[in-house]
Amino acid sequence: MKNYTTAERKSERELVVTRTFNGPARIVFEAWTQPELFKRWWVPNSIGLTLLSCEMDVRVRGGYRLVFAGNPEPIAFFGKYLEVTPHSRLSWSNEESPDGAITTVTFEERGGKTRVVVHDLYPSKEALDAAIASESTSGFTEAFEQLDELLVTLGASAGRLES
Repeated sequence: MKNYTTAERKSERELVVTRTFNGPARIVFEAWTQPELFKRWWVPNSIGLTLLSCEMDVRVRGGYRLVFAGNPEPIAFFGKYLEVTPHSRLSWSNEESPDGAITTVTFEERGGKTRVVVHDLYPSKEALDAAIASESTSGFTEAFEQLDELLVTLGASAGRLES
């Protein structure tokens, strides 16, 4: 069964992206919090970016840093985890720019499937407008399709993933 990604601007500063994944919340959450899994799906293949490094200290006040190959210099995205509730909620700051959003992701399991809601709260209407105009928010559909594919492979080895 095909899952669809929806994106909706909820207010002048808020963007909400929703998708249901075929897998338990524990495994979906681990795909968001384990660097070796995260880097297998996060970057949409079609944009041609290479993720050079992925560091994640997934705990409250822990940091993350993603470094992409850039032209001419590498590009880093980084911030701090604000909330970490295993298998149900993550929140982090995006500190690479003063226009960075606060991202909150919820994981709600029902019947072996997990509904993921990504909520980005930008500091201003202009910051969200700029993110939408730059298409930095448009990669969710492809990245989530890649996550679907990863979850299929993880389903076969679900017993090996422990929290």
